[in-house]
Amino acid sequence: MGALRRRAEVVASIAQPEAQVFAQAAKRGRLVEQTQVFLVTVVLILGAILFMVPMYVMLVMSLKTKAEANTTSPYAWPRQPTLENFEMLFRDENFAFWQKFLNTLVLSVLPTIGVVLTAAMVAFAFARLQFVGRDRLFIILLSTMMLPGVVTMIPGYVLNAKLGWIDTYYPFIVPAFFGGGAFNIFLLRQFILGIPREMDEAAKLDGATNATIFWRVVMPNMGPALATIAVFSFVGSFRDFMGPLMILNDPDKQTLEVALKSLQGTRGTEWQLLMAGSVLVLIPIVIIFLACQRYFIQGITLTGSKS
Repeated sequence: MGALRRRAEVVASIAQPEAQVFAQAAKRGRLVEQTQVFLVTVVLILGAILFMVPMYVMLVMSLKTKAEANTTSPYAWPRQPTLENFEMLFRDENFAFWQKFLNTLVLSVLPTIGVVLTAAMVAFAFARLQFVGRDRLFIILLSTMMLPGVVTMIPGYVLNAKLGWIDTYYPFIVPAFFGGGAFNIFLLRQFILGIPREMDEAAKLDGATNATIFWRVVMPNMGPALATIAVFSFVGSFRDFMGPLMILNDPDKQTLEVALKSLQGTRGTEWQLLMAGSVLVLIPIVIIFLACQRYFIQGITLTGSKS
């Protein structure tokens, strides 16, 4: 018994320092992890503040009078906030806010519908159907993403002029119903690849065609991805400036972005009006993003997952 007791004491004396070493290592690991979390949080907060500064300046300037906007710092909160800048824009017949807003809405909603529908169809073909040259066509499609918009701007204008589409909405709406863009197709294809093929096979056993599988099996499971490209498409169309500037000549057909530029030309340096107009343009985009935020983030997270 004495020998066993001495052996137990020896084992305990050896195990105690090892336990202390492990405890100290775990404590250092927790400290490092907490430090990393703290640093990441600080960086994210600073980044958020940095991105919020322009919005703050825009809001502050829109609430100032002309005299205060010209004599105070753009970062200073107005002494007497006022909404007269917004009222002036609503009453300005040259600016015609509601007409421009309706035009912008038409040029945003219709292309978004076309992009969502046709991009999903093309992505389904690339992800599920087997046909000759499928992979080569997909590579060619992806290669078009490397072309900057400036390269296709003049050829696109010439093509629209040949078709007689200048000063019409056709150049913005019709192309949206023919594929929806390489990036959107790629995004949806990656999402479809994450949908189990067993669902397609089960539908085929019930006699479903490819069209039925697309509409009743794939599309209902693509909600987050469709919401993602819908947000991208809507915001891109709503904020488009060069397209309407080049194509549309009639002031009654212009969009809000072009109207803001014309406002700058007619109002000179009345920055409070420009900032008020920018706030009005930003409001619908913020509403759309907040309404679709959950689906937007989920779509970005799940895209490319095969689980």
